[in-house]
Amino acid sequence: MSVKSAFVSFIQEEQHRICSSLEILDGAARFGTDEWQREEGGSGISRVIAHGKVFEKGGVNISTVHGLLPREMANQFGVTESRFSACGISLVLHPVNPLVPTVHANYRYFELYDQQDKVKDQWFGGGSDLTPYYIFPEDGIHFHRALKSACDRFSPDWYSRYKMNCDQYFVNHHRKEEMRGIGGIFYDYLRPDDQFSERLLLEFARTCVQAFLDGYLPIVARRKDLPYGDRQVYWQEIRRGRYVEFNLIHDRGTLFGLKTNGRVESILMSLPPRARWEYGFSPDRGSAEAALLPYLQPRDWIQG
Repeated sequence: MSVKSAFVSFIQEEQHRICSSLEILDGAARFGTDEWQREEGGSGISRVIAHGKVFEKGGVNISTVHGLLPREMANQFGVTESRFSACGISLVLHPVNPLVPTVHANYRYFELYDQQDKVKDQWFGGGSDLTPYYIFPEDGIHFHRALKSACDRFSPDWYSRYKMNCDQYFVNHHRKEEMRGIGGIFYDYLRPDDQFSERLLLEFARTCVQAFLDGYLPIVARRKDLPYGDRQVYWQEIRRGRYVEFNLIHDRGTLFGLKTNGRVESILMSLPPRARWEYGFSPDRGSAEAALLPYLQPRDWIQG
């Protein structure tokens, strides 16, 4: 079985496993299923949950698309008239309770082909990050340690390297370099070489995807029933506005999907159902809301 076929088979199985686990945790809502076809080539399955007891909106999507690389993307990769194939799993969960963080994960595999349809380049990319509205340091420690455990199975350097990538990537640069959340890991253009074979990189992607539930579900379980009110919801909507800004201005995955005539509903699934922009808003000094802000900068979560 090719690496691409193995990865596609894995994300199909993992979509089912993740959705089933989240449905059990929510206890009320279930994921709907939307199978779709891409006119230029490929297909996907979007699974979306909404109006749940725990999750206000969320999606776990898989896709396998192929075709001629758009000119702008071809220029970016330094190729001409190149065909591509991309497959991946992407998820975002927006909780009801503002004391539960939003989470995002995306893992993908990409191939470029020559004129004889032979693979001339291939790489993996992916990552996962946490976006709390109220800071509980122990949650950040747990999330990061789960990702470090996954990375350490392959290289002692990967967690620190990919954490730094994440800290530098998920940033609203137009907001004085404010991070979207408290980070996680992020890697891209991870190619096989003499040290790391394509099969090892495939296993790394699998391990990271499987670590998602271990890193996130315990956090949800201990926060979902905490009391909250209108003040907390208001702040949640303010912070969701920053989430939207990043996704629509900076996120490469969103831009790639839109530029390759991807399915808009699936691409914009990541956006929250409600968000807020208030002119000149700033949280009260000394408040629980203001306590989040110092954590939106790179920090060592492993040492606590």
